[in-house]
Amino acid sequence: MTKGANVGLADLSDDAGTVIASLSWSSTAGDGDADVSVLLLDAGGKVRGDADFFYYNNPSAADGSVQLLGKTPTDGGSEDRISLDLTAVPEDVERLVVAASRYGGSRFGDLDDLRMTVADRSGEVLLGFSIGDASVESAFIFGELYRRGTEWKYRAVGQGYETGLAGLATDFGIDVDDEGENESADEAAHTVADPGDGEGAAPAVEFAGAAQPLPDGSAQPLPAVPAQPGPKTSAVEEPPAAPAPKRPRARTAKKKVTLPAVATKSLAENDSWRAARLFPASNLKSDKEREVRATSVLLSVMAQVPEFGRRLTAAFGAPAGRMQTFTEVSLPHGETPKRPDGVIRVERAGKLWTALVETKTNGNALKSEQVQNYMDIAARRGYEAVITLSNDVALEGSPLVEVKTDGRRKHKVALWHLSWAEVAHQAQMLIRHEGVGNAAHAWLLQELLHYLQHENSGCHGFQNMGPSWVPVRNGIDEETLSQGDPRAVEVVESWERLIRQVCLRIGGELGQKALPVQRTPRGTTALSRRAAHADRLCEEGRLAAELRVDGSPGTITIVADLRTGKLRTSVEIPVPEGGYPLTSAKRLMRQLAEAPADLHVETLVEGQNGPRGTLERLRPEPGDVLPRDGSRITGFRLSLFKSMGATRGNAETGFIRSVDNAVDRFHSHVIAHLAQAERRTRRTPAPEPESTPVPAPAGA
Repeated sequence: MTKGANVGLADLSDDAGTVIASLSWSSTAGDGDADVSVLLLDAGGKVRGDADFFYYNNPSAADGSVQLLGKTPTDGGSEDRISLDLTAVPEDVERLVVAASRYGGSRFGDLDDLRMTVADRSGEVLLGFSIGDASVESAFIFGELYRRGTEWKYRAVGQGYETGLAGLATDFGIDVDDEGENESADEAAHTVADPGDGEGAAPAVEFAGAAQPLPDGSAQPLPAVPAQPGPKTSAVEEPPAAPAPKRPRARTAKKKVTLPAVATKSLAENDSWRAARLFPASNLKSDKEREVRATSVLLSVMAQVPEFGRRLTAAFGAPAGRMQTFTEVSLPHGETPKRPDGVIRVERAGKLWTALVETKTNGNALKSEQVQNYMDIAARRGYEAVITLSNDVALEGSPLVEVKTDGRRKHKVALWHLSWAEVAHQAQMLIRHEGVGNAAHAWLLQELLHYLQHENSGCHGFQNMGPSWVPVRNGIDEETLSQGDPRAVEVVESWERLIRQVCLRIGGELGQKALPVQRTPRGTTALSRRAAHADRLCEEGRLAAELRVDGSPGTITIVADLRTGKLRTSVEIPVPEGGYPLTSAKRLMRQLAEAPADLHVETLVEGQNGPRGTLERLRPEPGDVLPRDGSRITGFRLSLFKSMGATRGNAETGFIRSVDNAVDRFHSHVIAHLAQAERRTRRTPAPEPESTPVPAPAGA
């Protein structure tokens, strides 16, 4: 579509009651990011209240009309998806505006391939709109969906704002206060609000050390979580005429229950006593038992906790309605009935949405023939989707199963995949960070999470590097692995799956967005990128990846050197422009006061290798990290090294577990301290320089 064009959704699909809007972009530098938002507007072009503004701190509407599904990595960047149930949109809402904003001085002109697509509930893309003229804007309206009688239409807007989210939001009747960026984490740790009835802004409520009731009637303090920036939706003051395009801070818009990350003191007499569990896993003995139990546990919790059920099914085009789930259902198929592991049914306004579920646990792989049978059954019975669920993580361009669809059939069946790691991630996000409707729901999700994390559940996420891992590792040791070897591509795919799972796990624990970074030239496909990575693996013997975690001072790099058997996790910290080198070095040592003594610090100098050493050696003499010739410092690289697991599986001595442990240690012992020190620095004035700057070399 071109800018300003419009089209009716009913002209593009027979089933456009629920659509998935996707906003995507890419960056050759790998550091591009933006936050999506949706605004509901009345006939006057204004929000009915602040509750009509949906963003990452207020991701879903109580009626299910809007649900932000979060980011997923793409070939060269990331994609934000939004589920829009148009049948649930209140009658007095005329337009849904879909927008995105950048922060910290970033502009949309720095990103490539700005694009919005709209797909129906089967995942088929109905339309697309690309923005090619972005420059200094820090907020953009990508498009809008609007009513014309009883139908919905889409308009390609492409309008930018140099004034950022504040300028965009005030145009539609929302006052955004972004001065809260300097507030401390403690001031925002317990800020929640009431959902209200959807007809206006609910009053913000702050619980300073308040307690949340648990199902047994006891109370536990809310967890202190890191402050998260976002738009503050309170009509207190007018925004400045031309605010800096930074990410505003939020007073969130929903009162929800979260559970503390740290358990209360146990009343058990000794450590051998085990707490009673709703979903015990210790007596499971076979893969079949694990599959049956895992399916039943998950589907029952989805039906009982609406926020969780919607979170998992909205991405598949399911409406927000009454959900019922079933297991081991017998369905006719030729001479022999088939028994899918589960069935999900959602009813809204007299319409029924149905999906078949096929589950695998442990290292069991999905079977193409089995999934094909369920696709055929779903098509004949008018079901909307087949959902596969296993420990594998799906990748673009590398399907887990191959199925054929009959193009002659008018009814389309979508095939979707969930990883057990993603299920655990969504449960953790709800009970630890975003909250659910009541304490009983929070407790149910906690029991589900405990079950999934139990060593005997079989639901541990990606846990095997595949049959090519050992031959590739041996080929690198013996220098017999040649470029173009397909086994190297298989290892690279397994590495990508592992990194995506690491992002899901760490993102759920922190309550922050965590995504793998792809630094690829424009137009590069996933297949060509993996082939190039495989060739580098054959030549250099290393697997490398980058992770971007919201709130971190930089991109986390992890390198697995198969020749030396070492894992290196690192981050690069820039130094302020025009700063004093010795002051920057001393400041870094103060920030790393609690970091491990074996942390390696390397000075980044243009065009050459800078001084380096362990933190233990540099703490007494920060000046040792400065170049002796006075070369200009661009930053510091901080690294931790760890022995790499050898086996392909998920055992304690395996490669997968060693990568998990390396990222965990680096984030908790280095990144977290740097982020905390940075927040303290923003609240206190910078100290005066302690010495004169190191003179530049002659002729500089």
